Amino acid sequence: MALNNLYGIAVCLVIAIPAYILGLQYPIVGGPIFAMLFGMVIALFWTNHGKAQSGIKFVSKSVLQYAVILLGFGLNLSVILKTGQESLPIIVTTILTSLLVSFLLCKLMNLPTKLSTLIGVGSSICGGSAIAAAAPVIKANDKEIGQAIAVIFFFNVVAAIVFPYLGDALNMSHTAEAFGVFAGTAVNDTSSVTATASTWDSMWHLGHETLDKAVTVKLTRTLAIIPITLCLAMMFNVRHDIKETEATKVNIFVKIYKMIPRFILLFLLASLITTICVNLGVDASYFDIAKKISLFFIIMAMSAIGLNCNLIALIKTGAKPIFLGLCCWVSITLVCLWLMKTLGIW
Repeated sequence: MALNNLYGIAVCLVIAIPAYILGLQYPIVGGPIFAMLFGMVIALFWTNHGKAQSGIKFVSKSVLQYAVILLGFGLNLSVILKTGQESLPIIVTTILTSLLVSFLLCKLMNLPTKLSTLIGVGSSICGGSAIAAAAPVIKANDKEIGQAIAVIFFFNVVAAIVFPYLGDALNMSHTAEAFGVFAGTAVNDTSSVTATASTWDSMWHLGHETLDKAVTVKLTRTLAIIPITLCLAMMFNVRHDIKETEATKVNIFVKIYKMIPRFILLFLLASLITTICVNLGVDASYFDIAKKISLFFIIMAMSAIGLNCNLIALIKTGAKPIFLGLCCWVSITLVCLWLMKTLGIW
């Protein structure tokens, strides 16, 4: 990290600290959204970042990747595999549904491919974390990241407010099981999953049962970051850089390996370390610090992305991305409910 990055890093840090505190107070919004909004508002008045620009760029790219790596310490693969036996068919189907919807609407509505990809991935996997992982792989710019995050945030808020009452209207059992699977699958961001499940627990006096179930299902979805980002690396790079000729066939696997994002491999390594340590008797709470740092790094990165976004232009060009996000969100919700009914979970 060059010394000339320190000024920009300091600016992002100053924005991230109050955003982090507000995120704890208002989890339905979350620290990353507060940080991005603060950055966007500041950018309206501070258009020339000067010597801070290199540090802001470093935070929006590199720090974002560090956040994804640390996110791996929140994944105990053995617990996730156990939960996946029940929820995996729903998770896989809803992910494929969202990606298919985003792909089709991208073509029909003539939306930018990278923006559509980010919205599809964010809607189907884990909101801002999935966008953070996918963005550097597909080389998305800050405007595209900002638009995708804004769309995901909007439907996070809607889900957190509406879903507990929707679950009641649909006569879901007033237990943790059904609604925990629903919230963990149909709500994309961890903070919003937490808010939605906690509301259900409060409504029916269930303690933290629904929250525990929903978060475990949500973490199972998070694991999909790995295959999705690897596939995106192939789609966005292999088709341009690898030609199926005799001269390149020998090196094709070497080239594919080089295209795999290193931070995704480190994310997987962090997950394996957590799994091995917990299975050996290490208290999982020891990894909480890594998860908290990951969240703070994401907040810092969102502040940098906000500083690089033009809020006015974002509002003017936001109708189509919001409609795409709506279609992804509704399709995930409907498919999730249908499969839960079919599998006897609800």
